[in-house]
Amino acid sequence: MVHERAGKLPLPSDLIDPSKVIDAYYSLHPDPENPDQAVSFGTSGHRGSSLDTAFNEDHIAATTQAIVEYRTGQGIRGPLFMGRDTHVLSEPAFDTALEVLAGNGVAVLIDSGDGYTPTPAVSHAILVHNRGKVASDDSRADGIVVTPSHNPPRDGGFKYNPPHGGPADTDATSWIAKRANEILAGGIRDVRRVDSAKAREGAGRYDFTTTYIDDLPSVVNVEAIAKAGVKIGADPLGGAAVEYWARIAERHGLDLTVVNPEVDPTFSFMTLDADGIIRMDCSSPWAMASVLEQRDKFDIATGNDTDSDRHGIVTPQGGLMNPNHYLAVAITYLFNNRPGWPQNAKIGKTLVSSSLIDRVGKKIGRDVLEVPVGFKWFVPGLLDSSVGFGGEESAGASFLRMNGDVWTTDKDGIILALLASEITAVTGKNPHEHLEELIGEFGASAYARISAPADREAKAKLKNLSPEAVSATSVAGEEISSIMTNAPSGDPIGGLKVTTENAWFAARPSGTEDIYKIYAESFKGEDHLSSVQAAAKDVVNAALSE
Repeated sequence: MVHERAGKLPLPSDLIDPSKVIDAYYSLHPDPENPDQAVSFGTSGHRGSSLDTAFNEDHIAATTQAIVEYRTGQGIRGPLFMGRDTHVLSEPAFDTALEVLAGNGVAVLIDSGDGYTPTPAVSHAILVHNRGKVASDDSRADGIVVTPSHNPPRDGGFKYNPPHGGPADTDATSWIAKRANEILAGGIRDVRRVDSAKAREGAGRYDFTTTYIDDLPSVVNVEAIAKAGVKIGADPLGGAAVEYWARIAERHGLDLTVVNPEVDPTFSFMTLDADGIIRMDCSSPWAMASVLEQRDKFDIATGNDTDSDRHGIVTPQGGLMNPNHYLAVAITYLFNNRPGWPQNAKIGKTLVSSSLIDRVGKKIGRDVLEVPVGFKWFVPGLLDSSVGFGGEESAGASFLRMNGDVWTTDKDGIILALLASEITAVTGKNPHEHLEELIGEFGASAYARISAPADREAKAKLKNLSPEAVSATSVAGEEISSIMTNAPSGDPIGGLKVTTENAWFAARPSGTEDIYKIYAESFKGEDHLSSVQAAAKDVVNAALSE
């Protein structure tokens, strides 16, 4: 059920009190015995609100100390690039981390202008520094980004990027989380830190903005965009890319307007998401309502979440594109317009992304690498150029440089936003028009994600299901053609995917809520999709009751 005020500006009662959020960060201390107040460090790092005693100074001090010990154990002694976004908790967490890093003698590089730093700029910086360095080279760099991504204003987030530049894998995150919680249980006595002034004074400086922006022509045809005069509206949604978009326009001569240049820790300029909460989700038409209102002013309008690792693409005719649809268009264009890419470079997609991508892959003669949910699965392929493009259904993707070398190994919402303008400039058609052509060729798909209740025991069982647990032979009137609990890449998906001739569904447990998520798609229309979703619940519930 969509909230009655979804897509509308918030009321004063919807806004956080930044001072209370910051006070709670310093004054509240987690209970080591309470799992809801422990460090939970996955590929997206540790997230939570200080008001819930889930993201506080003790958490960040312990987690940073754990990262220091992890990188030392891995023989990483190069600089650590550190950036932050515009959430109210990002600055205090940044300061805490800097104090601990300095206290441990880590060489830290922070933004030369003390500005905000998007996730892709940190990934880019790590990879530029590590170019040509072997795994045993102790001068390799890594990074930290202080961001909860698109989460509500009350939340904080803290994530680690190893020397490969992408999201940390479970071998790192599980070790860091375990050690951080040990440090918390010990009253953070193992944390080494110095005062904030000394930490800031000792930090090195790095011009993330100029380095990233000057390098953009190596990955996006910005010259073509400028020559075609594509009129662009870029909305950073009050996030870390605010300054970047203005600089991109100036540096590359683009007809680009920063739709919302405001930075406000309450995010009072954001329209409410579908559930009535402020959330900087650039793939949500409710969160992007203010951009959609202005779509006729621009050839292409775009949005980014607060750390700029996600993208939203808006056209005058089609409004906000479904992320799956834009990925299919981007893939079609890139593999036909990047002659410098390896001829055997694969298309990377997660198993919950649209099968329209599979159909596109078959048409253009490229193999599709289907992996579990999470961008980390694309990192090895982007690094060695065996994957030309990696994308998630949640509007996060990256792709190779023009010459086929790696650009970023984390999601980059800035280049995906610019690509929409490149497509328009080079082909004379915007991404929505290209989508219409794909639909004419492959048919229209109905795609949606819903959820169903599940307690901790049920979620654990779902995560470890085997194909044999599914007794059903058909879904929504179609015979089941495959049942997967491992992705085609061979990696466990932590759930289930069931496919028929014209549809599929996947079920995965939520990591934070007592639900499981159902992703589903049908090429037989919305009614059939509803039948697939209903059948999915029946199939999963039957498997869990065994």
